[in-house]
Amino acid sequence: MFAQVAQKIRYFLYVRKSTDVEDKQVLSIEAQIVELKEFASKMGLEIVEIFIEKQTAKRPGRPVFNDMLHRIENGEADGIIAWLPDRLSRNSIDSGQIIYMLDENVLLDLKFPHWWFENTPQGKYMLANEFNASKQYVDNLSVNTKRGLRQKIRDGHYPCIAPFGYLNDVRTKTIVVHKKNAEIVRQAFGLYVMGDKTLDEIADFLFSRGIKTHGRRKTKNDPKSQGGNKWHANRVKYMLSNPFYYGHFVYAGEQHEGKHKPIIEKALFDRVQAVLCNRGKVQKLPTNPVPLCRLVRCGFCGCYISGAVKTKRQKNGNEHQYIYYRCTHKHKTVRCHEKEVREFMLASQLVTILQSLAMPRNWGDYMLERLATDELVTKNESNKVRAVLRDERDGLLSKIKRLFDVYLDGDIERDEYLERRAELMSEKKSLESKLEDLARDSGFWIEPMRQWVKTAVSLCEIGADTPHSEIAEVCRKIDGLNPLMKDKNVVAFGDGNIKSPLKNLWHALRAANQKPRAERGADEEMSLLVRLTRLERAQP
Repeated sequence: MFAQVAQKIRYFLYVRKSTDVEDKQVLSIEAQIVELKEFASKMGLEIVEIFIEKQTAKRPGRPVFNDMLHRIENGEADGIIAWLPDRLSRNSIDSGQIIYMLDENVLLDLKFPHWWFENTPQGKYMLANEFNASKQYVDNLSVNTKRGLRQKIRDGHYPCIAPFGYLNDVRTKTIVVHKKNAEIVRQAFGLYVMGDKTLDEIADFLFSRGIKTHGRRKTKNDPKSQGGNKWHANRVKYMLSNPFYYGHFVYAGEQHEGKHKPIIEKALFDRVQAVLCNRGKVQKLPTNPVPLCRLVRCGFCGCYISGAVKTKRQKNGNEHQYIYYRCTHKHKTVRCHEKEVREFMLASQLVTILQSLAMPRNWGDYMLERLATDELVTKNESNKVRAVLRDERDGLLSKIKRLFDVYLDGDIERDEYLERRAELMSEKKSLESKLEDLARDSGFWIEPMRQWVKTAVSLCEIGADTPHSEIAEVCRKIDGLNPLMKDKNVVAFGDGNIKSPLKNLWHALRAANQKPRAERGADEEMSLLVRLTRLERAQP
């Protein structure tokens, strides 16, 4: 009687694998179909159609599965044959839909080769438990997978596909350097850091080296489909801003220190980021016909001195251009009487000012030697202090360990343990902060001072034949110069706020240059600039 009822039920055969990638679980579909057909033949079950799906069942929304249930509701079949219940569902929504269809007799039967099911209250109860076990397996798998990923990240290994220039080593489950592509990455960073290449030009460079997008695969209908296009500028920008290339990686929005081999230096990466930040594309700066514009202020009204190009045409057809600078006269309450001045006159006065600020080369050599000495002394002092702080930190770590051992032995209560541990951890964090401050601030003034000395020495090269654009650029680099023009005469440090030479290095250098040599001795020659014990600048 049971065999007669079973023969009257029409079945859909449903097989599924959890991924749509062809090289994973490639034998799963074929094996399921073969064994399910043998099972149906032994049981005398009528198979109406076979449904094949390559998608995970942990989320609802499988198109083939939903189409199969829809056709069962339309009466095209009465039951389902599957390998196990977890092939049908691993989520609560699809599981509930199957059980509801069994309750409403829309779905009459389910058949599995290795799991027995009857459409009875007890059978549906056991089916629901099996569905719950399948869902729990997926949930536990997700938790364990995330735990493994977190541990892999803590160990410094990037858990995703390696970026261009690297390879995923399937044997060691690590990321290694691709020797050929790594050299191309270095060249791309080196080209862009020069500042004269656009992102599209870097993409052209990569394309010339054979680096391009993935083209379509060759097929029987389209055997010529291959190759690819050059990278988009956004992809090039992503590569140039990826910290993976200097040893770090970003995962879930957080940056971690990796154990993979860096391709480039951190300094090169920082310079490339500066170029990316300053401009996304190369912008050609227009040539300024009036380079000294907005450099000098008027001594009467305080407005900027602006420039204008005037053209003089002679009767014989010759044309001559002259550049004049004059006050903008934009002050509404002060009536300005400053007259215009030719550019060569303004430039010659600025050159005189810059030459008064130039540092003699022997002074510069002496100060650079003192800076090198101070840098070495500062480094040694910092190393001594850091060594003491490290010893204190190691002592705190030992105390924390001993405190934990005492707590495990039961000699102190949990509340006391937590309180004392929090105090020790707080002290440890304070020491680590001091170590970081020492590493960052030790000798912070030395490099700016060295650059200032080099700039001051370079002013010796400023002369009458120096381009006016370079004169303007140098003037803008000098802090507190504030040139003022009154009655066609330009003066430096015209704000009058600098009363002591030690408040401004340029003012001090100018005062030292202006002091007659007969009035200063050899030991006193740079007394306004250098202290006897150390070169470090005095605090204002």
